[in-house]
Amino acid sequence: MDVDLDGAATYPAHWEADVVLRDGGTAHLRPIGRDDVELLQEFYAEVSPRSKYYRFFAAMPTLSEREVSRFVDVDHDHKVALVAEVAEKMIAVGQFERIDGPRPRAEVAFLVQDRHHHRGIGQLLLEHLAQIGRELAIEEFVAEVLPDNTGMLQVFRDAGYEVKGGFEDGVVAMRFAIDATETSVGVMLAREHRADTASVQHFLGARSVAVIGASRREDTVGRMLVRNIVLGDFQGRVYVVNPAAGSVAGMPAYASVTDIPDEVEIAVIAVPADAVPDVILDCAHKGVRGVVVVSSGFAESGREGRALQRRVLRLCRTYGLRLIGPNCLGVINTATDLQLNASLSPLMPPRGRAGFFCQSGALGVAILENVSRRGLGLSTFVSAGNRADVSGNDLLQYWEEDDSTEVVLLYLESLGNPRKFSRISRRVSRRKPVIVVKSGRTTQGVPMGHTVRSSEVGPVAVDAMFRQAGVIQVDSIDEMFDVAQLLAHQPLPRGRRLGVVSNSDALALLANDAAVATGLEARWVGDLRPDADAGAFEHALDEALDDPEIDAVLAVYLPPVDTSGTEVANVLAVVGEQSDKPVVSSFLAAEGVPELLRVPDATGSSAGRGSVPSYSSPAAAVVALAHAASYAEWLARPEAEPEPDDEVDLVAGRTVVTRALSQAYDGRALTDAELHDLLAAYGVQLWRRLPVADEEQAVAAGAELGWDVILKSTAEHLRQRPDLAHVWRNIDNEEEMRDAWRTMTQSVLAPGTEPGFVVQRRAPAGVSLSVKGVEDPLFGPVVSFGMAGFVSDLLGDTVFRIPPLHRQDAAEMVREIKAAPLLLGYRGSEPVELTAVEDLVLRVARLKNDLPEVRSLDLSLVMAGPHGASVLSAEARVEPATDARSDWFVRRLAEPLPDTLPG
Repeated sequence: MDVDLDGAATYPAHWEADVVLRDGGTAHLRPIGRDDVELLQEFYAEVSPRSKYYRFFAAMPTLSEREVSRFVDVDHDHKVALVAEVAEKMIAVGQFERIDGPRPRAEVAFLVQDRHHHRGIGQLLLEHLAQIGRELAIEEFVAEVLPDNTGMLQVFRDAGYEVKGGFEDGVVAMRFAIDATETSVGVMLAREHRADTASVQHFLGARSVAVIGASRREDTVGRMLVRNIVLGDFQGRVYVVNPAAGSVAGMPAYASVTDIPDEVEIAVIAVPADAVPDVILDCAHKGVRGVVVVSSGFAESGREGRALQRRVLRLCRTYGLRLIGPNCLGVINTATDLQLNASLSPLMPPRGRAGFFCQSGALGVAILENVSRRGLGLSTFVSAGNRADVSGNDLLQYWEEDDSTEVVLLYLESLGNPRKFSRISRRVSRRKPVIVVKSGRTTQGVPMGHTVRSSEVGPVAVDAMFRQAGVIQVDSIDEMFDVAQLLAHQPLPRGRRLGVVSNSDALALLANDAAVATGLEARWVGDLRPDADAGAFEHALDEALDDPEIDAVLAVYLPPVDTSGTEVANVLAVVGEQSDKPVVSSFLAAEGVPELLRVPDATGSSAGRGSVPSYSSPAAAVVALAHAASYAEWLARPEAEPEPDDEVDLVAGRTVVTRALSQAYDGRALTDAELHDLLAAYGVQLWRRLPVADEEQAVAAGAELGWDVILKSTAEHLRQRPDLAHVWRNIDNEEEMRDAWRTMTQSVLAPGTEPGFVVQRRAPAGVSLSVKGVEDPLFGPVVSFGMAGFVSDLLGDTVFRIPPLHRQDAAEMVREIKAAPLLLGYRGSEPVELTAVEDLVLRVARLKNDLPEVRSLDLSLVMAGPHGASVLSAEARVEPATDARSDWFVRRLAEPLPDTLPG
């Protein structure tokens, strides 16, 4: 623990966290302090006698001065305590205190106000205390619990740790190691999922809505919101808040939300930006669960707006509310038993099976118009605007369990927490397709002036993350809807073989060209004439669908003169409904799901499963099928099992990093010896290399290594030169070393340059590779693989993945680079042992996933051959961990935007 100049422990601000509770509300966790005496006593007064007895094993109506001191006098090392707050009131406290023993351990205890029981607060406190314990090198927690305190016993048993102990002296004595395990992390993520889902449910399932800022004037935003909710046939209760009006749109108006006699679940706020904080306070006092702020004038407007947005978000977090917006379009739920249109869009989209999330409010209206025009239909829609709080990650959690949503659509302008998005989307994509349009690629999707962090690896990391997670990435909103209307109505293809049925040779050729470009194998089925009738089309379609060598069918219909195509449409509709292969069309160049090709859903109000989507061109249809085929291939991959870690010594690896940072807090490069130990902890053997500064040292190094060595320059501008002029090979004795030294120093080094050389054993011939890992400010750990040398950098022949990786990920990386044939026996060369290369990639990925303090790790020269892979050259730098992984072992919400950004 850091100390100030007076020797006192400094306040550990990084332990503070905003968290989502089990019921979807929020709370703030922070370390306790001496200023919390009054707050603690108020908290304790509202705890029941029974809970007090469970905590202290004795009747204790009030806290003595000694007990108060035990709570608030902490040093953030030997004694640690966290409090949970809502509405500036303490609702829980959790603490641990070190105890003597053979291993570093501490006794942990909790106390939660009774009216806040069953909100998951005890589990959250335990998660955060365990993370602090790991930071302070504590290995084990112990606790004593009365046998009938079943709630607290359950907190410990359900935490995912291996709890040991039993009944002793009338209490249950428990102990457990607090190292994060696969089970404990899984438990944490499952709880996060339930909490995030519950918080979004308050918005999309709201049965009572207050519109704050509604006006009598027709052209106002508030009046528009009221009209859209009412005309959307909302099945819940709507309340209007306007202190200057007695009624709005024929509805009684209340002066404040607190004057509404009934419960209000969400509030839609449309008041001037500077009035929003006061409205948030009113909503908090009313007990509103969430607010949708459509008002503008926040972070999008500059420095003052960012400060105001930060204040609004802090108020929401303080009082336990979730926030959508500000500067957003609103939310929509088309469920027949709800029909909620709490948005600025006058258009209620048709009922469908796609959930849509976007950030831009202005773009949201155009999106909804496009949806309606295509006849696609949505289940739910959320426009998050500035995305101060609720984000695409929260919606992914909700849609994963939402039975009415079968396809997830995301229009993302930025990725607030890419690491969280990666782990959530990997899971969601297994259950339903996730289609993403990612804008702002030149800035990694981070609007300039809205963030202090940016990715160092850039768009390649985004692309790698999407591929790993099975996310379908498209280039435009139109392409997104093209793919969505296929996945929402037709089955997935079982392969990439496409049958084309067309009465136009020219259009069939376009389909064939598009298939070649997208990796599909196309062939024409049925030699249809331009005037082919419905019977001819039906025969050709049946032939294609019955062919086991065809996985999907594209029907292209260009009608003859004075022909409506209704009969052909009827044939297509019947075939599409009955087929177990996807059937798509370019029917009369229509875009969407035409009425003639629809199969009504259960309600009869929108297109159901089996409807045949149509595209404006054969090429658009083929591109959509190619995306669907790639997604089907990803789904067919077995879910990877974690790689065994028998050869990994995490403690040894952490020791190297901790020792280095203790010597240079701001970070430094690791020495060769430290790097050797770090890699050895992960089962990677780094070849010895001896730095030499003169001819005599070079001779001595050669003798020490037993000759058959190389002499290599370490100058940056000479590394990995294709002519190998910086390396002298096959040095077998002193005479050859002296000759190599004199020649190299004369021919390679510029006059006056200090020689920088190393001597190393000669490696077997092979292919030179490079494996790197970096800690990216946005993505956390990122691993790359490619050929060694600058040619790969110049040509961009490097592939990326985001840990954790599995064997399948590593195998794909090794085979994905353009130069992969060199590893597979190109032109008669001996193939490389790919398993050894994959193992090395997996070990680097595991190291980077375990140790965020390893800022960069560069295995710049790996020689791979038929008998394995040898690491000949490596570098690494350690720095204090960033906040990119702040939510990895504990649940926490993203921090608000800072006020001090440029712009």
